Amino acid sequence: MTDAPTVPAFPRIDATITPTADGLATGVLTVNGVATPFAEAAEDDIRRGVVMSVRGIAEQMQRAVRLTTRDRFGSQALAVGPDGTVEALSELDRTDAIAEPAVVPPNAASHAGAAAPLAPAAPVAAVPAVAPTVGAPAPTVPAAVAPAPAAVADPPLTRRAARQSFLTREEVEEPATQGMRGTLTRLGIRMSPSEDERREREWTRLVSQHWPGPRTVAVVNGKGGVGKTMSTICLSSVFARHGGAGVLAWDNNQTRGTLGWSTEQGPHDASILDLLPQVDRLLGTGAQSADLAHFVHHQTRDRYDVLRSKPEVLATQQRFDDTTVDLIHAVAAKFYRLVLIDSGNDETDPMWLRAIERADQIVVPTIGEAKAAESAALLIEGLAERGGHFADLAERAVVVVSAHKHDLAPAELAKISDGFAPLARDVVTVPYDPALGADVLNYGALRASTQRAWLRAGAAVARGL
Repeated sequence: MTDAPTVPAFPRIDATITPTADGLATGVLTVNGVATPFAEAAEDDIRRGVVMSVRGIAEQMQRAVRLTTRDRFGSQALAVGPDGTVEALSELDRTDAIAEPAVVPPNAASHAGAAAPLAPAAPVAAVPAVAPTVGAPAPTVPAAVAPAPAAVADPPLTRRAARQSFLTREEVEEPATQGMRGTLTRLGIRMSPSEDERREREWTRLVSQHWPGPRTVAVVNGKGGVGKTMSTICLSSVFARHGGAGVLAWDNNQTRGTLGWSTEQGPHDASILDLLPQVDRLLGTGAQSADLAHFVHHQTRDRYDVLRSKPEVLATQQRFDDTTVDLIHAVAAKFYRLVLIDSGNDETDPMWLRAIERADQIVVPTIGEAKAAESAALLIEGLAERGGHFADLAERAVVVVSAHKHDLAPAELAKISDGFAPLARDVVTVPYDPALGADVLNYGALRASTQRAWLRAGAAVARGL
């Protein structure tokens, strides 16, 4: 048995094989929270497919990886090497077995005793010590159908059962705080809020909530200069200001990403290049959230953190791949509840593609210009054509259309916004605001109407999480 500590816990790989009938089974392989289902097939074929997939991961990592399996025989930790070798890291835990589907032979009640269980044969060669195989199953005989039980009348309602609880959840609506209604409230005349204020309160509630487990939002558009970085900053500000800490804006761009230039710098100049060598330590059990302060830049006014790229360095000097995204995302998901990924313009970049695969939601920014809007539309259509997770992201996409110049006609902005209605779940327009073009973008410096538009955009994103 291999020594367990020699195989790192990252990436986290779990496989579940569930028996169905006649020696068939289904499987699910989960890598860092991303599940890949295996269609029903022979149980041994499912096992071989799992091992082949995990071997591919081991080849990418250039080392053995840990695989935790669970099937009808129990659960077990294994080490899978780049060459396909499989070694046990733990004993087989039979108490965690998945029950096999029951087969009831006819006249089963007439037998005084049940047959003894079949003893497992030698382990399958592809996965040693994971799950023994059994002999060929006996032909399945259809079970006798029992007559439907007679309907049972409901017991009479007693006084105790009819009693209503004294505890109620009636909530009193807060009085108006905005407009003339808010003025009258402050003068002592309690006024109910307007429909606009109620709508804004609902948006605030949506962006203030926390979800069970981390969430990832990718901000994407293959065209540059359409507001990806601006959208990442404003959405991060909305979620952090209203929902509290635990929000990370990550510059996932190896070709002159400017998220760091547009945000506040911390007491250091660290970037992804400094974080990567520390990934194993940060994923260890002794790491603390405060350790990340060495690598991220906290925004003191807007309350989120920024993980910078290194735009001063040539892309050839910081060439990353999808494994880099996996490593950084594992750290981010461990310490942050919400991760917003600012992307580059190269849709063939492995980092760009992996960010899409990791995303729970995508935001597609564009500006009031036909070429930028067409680029955004083609991206959504392309993801939809790929099917699976990509199509789901396209179906639930949020499009943000920003007025990029002060003299943009409202009709032109509305025309572009309406054009995305058949493609996206939500479309939000953002008015022109010179503060959005500042060297360092400060959410508090935006006009009230602009902040309200970004609050609405954040609520649209939150509905998809």
